[in-house]
Amino acid sequence: MSGVWGNSIKVSIFGESHGTAIGITIDGLPSGFEIDMDKVNEEMERRAPGKSNISTSRKEADIPEILSGFFEGKTTGTPLCGIIRNGDTRSKDYGKTKDLMRPGHADYTGNIRYNGFNDYRGGGHFSGRITAPLVFAGAICKQILERKGIFIGAHINSIGNIKDEKFNEVKLEKEELLPLRNKEMPLINKSLESKMREAILEAKTKGDSLGGTIECGVVGIKAGVGNPFFDSVESTLAHLIFSVPAVKGIEFGKGFEVATMKGSECNDEYYYENEVVKTKTNNNGGILGGITNGMPLIFKVAIKPTASILKEQNTIDVNSKENSVLKIKGRHDPCIVQRALPVIEAVTAIGLLDLII
Repeated sequence: MSGVWGNSIKVSIFGESHGTAIGITIDGLPSGFEIDMDKVNEEMERRAPGKSNISTSRKEADIPEILSGFFEGKTTGTPLCGIIRNGDTRSKDYGKTKDLMRPGHADYTGNIRYNGFNDYRGGGHFSGRITAPLVFAGAICKQILERKGIFIGAHINSIGNIKDEKFNEVKLEKEELLPLRNKEMPLINKSLESKMREAILEAKTKGDSLGGTIECGVVGIKAGVGNPFFDSVESTLAHLIFSVPAVKGIEFGKGFEVATMKGSECNDEYYYENEVVKTKTNNNGGILGGITNGMPLIFKVAIKPTASILKEQNTIDVNSKENSVLKIKGRHDPCIVQRALPVIEAVTAIGLLDLII
């Protein structure tokens, strides 16, 4: 069964990129929680397209409409359903892709999985546009977590070969995370922004695209959240994060670097600070045995280059069953890393709330 996730919190997404609307149903939210819709809309605006020349020119208001589970400004405790109507679609741009499978996209796998009946326009149900409902749900979950003192933030760790500085994995504070939400290019080293923009625009001019990485941090989460094995913090978050289109990798703490370390280097030694247990390092990313240890939760995510590029590519025609070539038309992001940030934060909020509840 596709499109459903969760244990205590259950989410189900629906819709297609060029359909009437896209949306999500969230079940398991606590009743009586007052949702700040202004903050929800701020999160939606962060992900919304058409804001600058480094994103797609498709313009969508992305204003969510709540259909159920919300009464007089508060959650009722019953399933909350929200939709986002599509407006600025150009379905004619996708006329050729009915039979020509776009390299790097889910056109071929979707065609096989749904026997050719899938909506191929703009990627249909596989489109990154479907992450908008995830941001809506995540914005609500963020507010619930923040009432509990838990804050989530992320920055662009790299675009192409240009790398930002890393979070202070031991002393990360919410005061460092929250200001990042107000920037289109959230960076620790702000002097890198112009270089990253230039690299994205250069790729765009050449009809190509760039990928990158995102570093996400969670502070205020106490020790003891999570479970060993199947419902560990890592497996829960990885499940959701790999559900975001274009994500191709994730590592917690030092990640793959631990393979080059010795145990004496990798182990995070404990100490007491005013009766609070802390670790001198945070190589394990705030998680041991699938359970939080009270240190900042840190992980990185790899985002692949946008699959829609203007260069001519080899492909197949599934109708004629012949080899062919394709030059994609339409409006596409030359880099989606900056727009993926709020999505990664959103699914992190959904996953952590599910574990905490």
